[in-house]
Amino acid sequence: MLAMAWRGLAQAAGVRVGGMSGRLCRLAVAAQSKVASLSKRAKVNGGRLEFIPPQIPTWVEQPPEDGGWVHEINLDGYRTQLIIDKDGVRLYNKNGRDWTTKYWPIALAVELPCRAAIIDGEVIVPGDQGAPDYPALEATIWNEPSRLVFVAFDILHLDGRNLASLPLLQRKQALWQLVEHGLGKIQYSEHFEDSALAIFRAIEKMGLESIISRHADSRYRSGPSNTWLKAKYFEEADF
Repeated sequence: MLAMAWRGLAQAAGVRVGGMSGRLCRLAVAAQSKVASLSKRAKVNGGRLEFIPPQIPTWVEQPPEDGGWVHEINLDGYRTQLIIDKDGVRLYNKNGRDWTTKYWPIALAVELPCRAAIIDGEVIVPGDQGAPDYPALEATIWNEPSRLVFVAFDILHLDGRNLASLPLLQRKQALWQLVEHGLGKIQYSEHFEDSALAIFRAIEKMGLESIISRHADSRYRSGPSNTWLKAKYFEEADF
């Protein structure tokens, strides 16, 4: 699967997966304490959670190289929002249309330790090497939906608490605690903090060509964003 394939290549290339070192590690430790505190006070009011329009990355020629940014693989799939509440599990496409019936194997596989959540991610179909196989995605949805995987990269709501106003790394920490790591249908999107060039070298071996960069302190806001950037592979000479 994608998580294990990426982790192996990243470690071989010397890329620190998970972004848990230095300043980011300290932020994550602080975030863990704050999220735990939020969870203890959480009270679900029983209401139905509504779809939140997604935050949209801005295309740039080169990813940021200054401090304070974390990076993730740009997944080739369909942007999807997973909602858990008193009415069960629902999955929406990026325009807010309910696609639960299309993604029914994912919906049936959701067994997360929470009562309510809104999770942002991407539905993909893994290829032979574990990387997303975008050309096969549409056919897989109709003919072999059991191959679909939801890769989670952000969380906006957890057990009655709005997390969208928290810094990114605090949200990532909450998500990391919630989503089981491994080869299941619900996977966690790893983040890392090394130079973009080292990251591109690693993902190129998986047949991927772009990364997402997000500012570690950024809040989640719907619509186009300058704290959420997308860049394609570039030649070292151009860097």
